[in-house]
Amino acid sequence: MKTATIPSLSVDPKLRLSAESVLREGESLSGFVEQAIRATIEHRQAQREFIARGLAARDKAQLTGVYIEATAVVSRLEAMLDQAKSGAKVPR
Repeated sequence: MKTATIPSLSVDPKLRLSAESVLREGESLSGFVEQAIRATIEHRQAQREFIARGLAARDKAQLTGVYIEATAVVSRLEAMLDQAKSGAKVPR
């Protein structure tokens, strides 16, 4: 695939120094910015998917009339969190 460039960005010198101060050994500022963009894209895609699943669940509940109590959901999430912290496999 042919590469493309991202437009240059003018920033406050303090911001540039801050960014440079957290670079890992051998990491370039360009690489750091590229990684940050990729991470942001992944995060936003995950947010959209999460919202889409929530809206689909809402629509299904409205159609079927079957709802799950909030306390049951919170209990399940807490159990999943506890298992994840302990390193145990989380059943679905």
